[in-house]
Amino acid sequence: MTEERQRLEGAYSSEKGRFLSRLRAAGRSLEEAEDIVHDVYAEVMERLPLVGGIVNLPAWINALFTRRVIDAWRRDRARARSGETSVSEETLREIVDRVGVDPADACVRDSLVDALNTAISALPGPQRAVIEAQVFGNMTFREIAESTGENVDTLTARKRYAVANLARALRHWIED
Repeated sequence: MTEERQRLEGAYSSEKGRFLSRLRAAGRSLEEAEDIVHDVYAEVMERLPLVGGIVNLPAWINALFTRRVIDAWRRDRARARSGETSVSEETLREIVDRVGVDPADACVRDSLVDALNTAISALPGPQRAVIEAQVFGNMTFREIAESTGENVDTLTARKRYAVANLARALRHWIED
C-alpha cells in the first residue's frame, strides 16, 4: 500500500465522524451526508498522486466538503424555485393508488412501460447504467462494482438518485 493511500485511509478513519456531523449540521440527511463523504473520498482516491504534496490532508478534504455543501445548497435552492419536490418510492405507490391507476390494466401498463423507458433513457449515464444492470441484468451492487471498478457506496447513491428521478418523471406522467 502506498504512503498516500495510507494517509488517505488514516484521514478517513480519524475524520469521518467529524465530517458526517458537520454535514448533518449543515442540513443534510444522514444518507446525503454519507453519500457526500463517500463521494469526496472516492474523488480524492482518484487523485491519489496529489495527496503526497498536501501537508494538511484533513483540511484539504474539509475544503472539498465545503464545496460539496455549497453545491448542494445551490441545487436545493434551484429545485425549490422550480417547484420540484422529492418523491420517495412509497409516495409514488401511494400516488398511483390514489389516482386509481391499475397497473394490471393493459392500456395503463403499456403507457407506464413507455413512460418508464423514456424516463430511464433520460437518466444521467451513470444512474441509467446502475438501474439497467440491476433491473435488466439482475446484477447485485457487488457484481456491478466488480465489473465497473466503482465503489459500492457510489453505486447505491446513484441508484437512489435514479429512483428519485424516475419517481419525478412518473409523477409528471400521472399528472398528464
